[in-house]
Amino acid sequence: MDIIKVRNLTKRFGKLTAVDNISFSIKKGEMVAFLGPNGAGKTTTIKILTTLLSPTKGMVTVNGFSPTKEQYEVRKAFGIVFQDASLDDDLTAYENMEFHGVFYQVPKKVREERITYLLKFVDLWERKNDLVKQFSGGMKRRLEVARALIHHPKMLFLDEPTIGLDPQTRNHIWQYIQKLNKEEGMTVFLTTHYMDEAEKVADKIAIIDHGKIVKQGTAKELKQTTKTRSLEEAFLKLTGHSIRKEDSSSIDILRSQAKAWGRK
Repeated sequence: MDIIKVRNLTKRFGKLTAVDNISFSIKKGEMVAFLGPNGAGKTTTIKILTTLLSPTKGMVTVNGFSPTKEQYEVRKAFGIVFQDASLDDDLTAYENMEFHGVFYQVPKKVREERITYLLKFVDLWERKNDLVKQFSGGMKRRLEVARALIHHPKMLFLDEPTIGLDPQTRNHIWQYIQKLNKEEGMTVFLTTHYMDEAEKVADKIAIIDHGKIVKQGTAKELKQTTKTRSLEEAFLKLTGHSIRKEDSSSIDILRSQAKAWGRK
C-alpha cells in the first residue's frame, strides 16, 4: 500500500522552477531518502507533502488525503523534524512535549503516558524539567524527534535531522528511528547530505537535481547503474562535481515566496 503518492509534481516560484514534474511513491513502513545538492528541491518537496506549500500542478496524496484540500487529515498522519530548530528554548523539555500534545489534541492521560515513554526513549527523562536553552544541539535534536512522535503518527518527515551533530549523536538518533520503523511500521521520509546515513537506513533512495528526480533505487542499484563503488561516487556521477550556488537559488525562492504571501 502506498502511503505517499506523487505524480507529475511541479512547484514554481515566479520564473524559478524548484520542483520539476517529479513522480514517486512510498509504501507504508518504508524508509526513503531524498538526496540532492543544495537547492535541488528536497525541502520544497517536503513542504508540499506536509501542507506548508501548495503545488503549481500535479497530484499528491499523503495517507490517502490531499495536502492542499484536506490539510487537517494529512497533518494528523505525520510528524516532522525541520531542518532548522523549532523548539521553544524558554520552556522545559516536558513543556515542549506538553504543548505539542495539546496542539494535536492528544487526550491528557494518553499525553502524559506518551511524553514519559518518548522522553525515556530518547534518553531525556532525567532532563525533563530543564529549560531547552540549556541543552546541547544533540539533545535538542533528540527532543525534536520525540516531540514529532507525540501523536503517534503513521509517518515521520526528517529534513536533514542530523546536520551538525557529532557521529555518536547521529548514530543514536538513527537507532531510535530505525527501532520505531521496525517495531511500529512507521514510514520515514528523510533528506540528508550524509551518504553513509542514506545507505545505512534507507530502503530506497531518490536522487534529485535541478528539481528533477534523476535516478531512484536502492543504494546497491544506484551503484550498479553508475558503475561506482560507493553511494557518494554514484551521487557525484549523477549530479556532477561542480559546487552549487545554493545561496542564490534559495534566496530567489524565499523572495518569490515572500512576494506570493504578500499578495494574499
